[in-house]
Amino acid sequence: MTLLLAGCATSELATAPPRPDQPWTPDITAEGAIVPPGQGRRGLTLPPGYSLPSDPTVVTRGASPALPARTGQPYTLADLIDIAQSANPQTRRAWNTARDAALAVGIAKSTYLPHLTATVVGGWSHSQARTSDASLDTGGYGTLPLGNGTGNRNSGAGEVQTLGLEWLLFDFGRREATIAAARQAQIATNVLFTAAHQRVIYAVTTAFHTHAAAAARARLLHTALDNARHVQAAAEARLRQGQGTILDVTQARQATAQVALRLVQAEGEDENTYLALLAATGVSAETRIALADMSGRPLTQDDARLSEEMVKRAVARRPDVLAAYAAARAAHSRVGAARDAFLPSIFLTGNVSYATGRMNLTSVPGAGSDSAPTLNLSANRFSSLVLGGISVPIFDGGLRAAVARQAQDQSDSAEATLRQTVNDSIQQIVASENALRTGLHAYAAATTLRDASRTSFDAALAAYRGGTGAITQAELAQNGLLEAEISRSDAYYATLIAAAGLAFSTGALGN
Repeated sequence: MTLLLAGCATSELATAPPRPDQPWTPDITAEGAIVPPGQGRRGLTLPPGYSLPSDPTVVTRGASPALPARTGQPYTLADLIDIAQSANPQTRRAWNTARDAALAVGIAKSTYLPHLTATVVGGWSHSQARTSDASLDTGGYGTLPLGNGTGNRNSGAGEVQTLGLEWLLFDFGRREATIAAARQAQIATNVLFTAAHQRVIYAVTTAFHTHAAAAARARLLHTALDNARHVQAAAEARLRQGQGTILDVTQARQATAQVALRLVQAEGEDENTYLALLAATGVSAETRIALADMSGRPLTQDDARLSEEMVKRAVARRPDVLAAYAAARAAHSRVGAARDAFLPSIFLTGNVSYATGRMNLTSVPGAGSDSAPTLNLSANRFSSLVLGGISVPIFDGGLRAAVARQAQDQSDSAEATLRQTVNDSIQQIVASENALRTGLHAYAAATTLRDASRTSFDAALAAYRGGTGAITQAELAQNGLLEAEISRSDAYYATLIAAAGLAFSTGALGN
């Protein structure tokens, strides 16, 4: 029998890949779904090599929702954030985690209540007994036989119905410490639920502005392409009039082709950032919607001023700091629960049973992990038992001491994590403030550069058309204007992203 069972266990190796250098051939249905061995056909419409079959059910169950296109009403950043609150899977997972933590508190509180277990046991019993032969000792005259031994047989079927009780009355605060730890863990998960929403808001905001920057870069390159074509047209016109050279025309055409190449690359980046925005929102990548233009928002230097007191308040409301603080308090409560395990426990236990039939029993073993054994059974149809006592732990091979040491080490690690989280938060806030201030100064400088570059390009193009300037100067001015326009646009959206980063780092990114 042992060999048979061992063979059954190892026979499942046939369902694993046969070799490390050969592809696995699963059992699949006619639709392409992978099923357990024996429930489908092996190799049915399976692509060659290491490709797997296409299961349409996976796409159907895992598909993200699509957004309807709105005529004349583009989606704003606030609209996408509202959609992401429910569509992004991160918020759903954080919500389920918070609910599980609340249930953990309820489970811990249930230890204060008695546990009642009802059990019905039926069966058949058989017993047989026989007494030995009896005799009388007559002293010097030997023994006198009195009779042969007797036998007794008893068998019958019956049923036993029991109701068991287990109640821990007092444990010197161990359950209270466990509940306190569960409460702090629940606070931590609730805080992290808020943190998940803030991360989603920040991700959508960053993706929105990143896409807006890519779209603006593509628009600027369209304008730059028009400017390059104007320079090329001027060079070709001068050549026709006998005032220019073929070298000027060639240079102008080269500059136009370079701008056209950058435009193609920018349009590809525009599409990639659009897909990243949809992914951050949690909607289908096949969605096509119009987005609102946020290029007209004014920027001022007053946006980046944080005092030391503001930094302290910001750190105190960051979700990661609050969660680390709650985790440290939960670890401290677990230390108390581990120490209380060394103290006695007062308990109450008992059961009530009712037997029918002709079975002879002295006890009924527990049926499952939730059922205690039933004692005090006799020939009576009804019996009951109530016991109370105190349990004093004496020796367990150092188990409780090891658990207490583990709890103390975990508490120390939680305190260290809290200190590191606070220090990292201050660093992130200061870095975000510096990034915003740098972005504002860069935007102001890029605006000045853009204005000067535009004037230079207009003058160089007019001079070349009038025959007093060189095409090299016009192309340099054109490239300078393009770079200045792109730098100003990138600085603008980088500043908006830095502002969102500052709000996120300070825990203020709530809507």
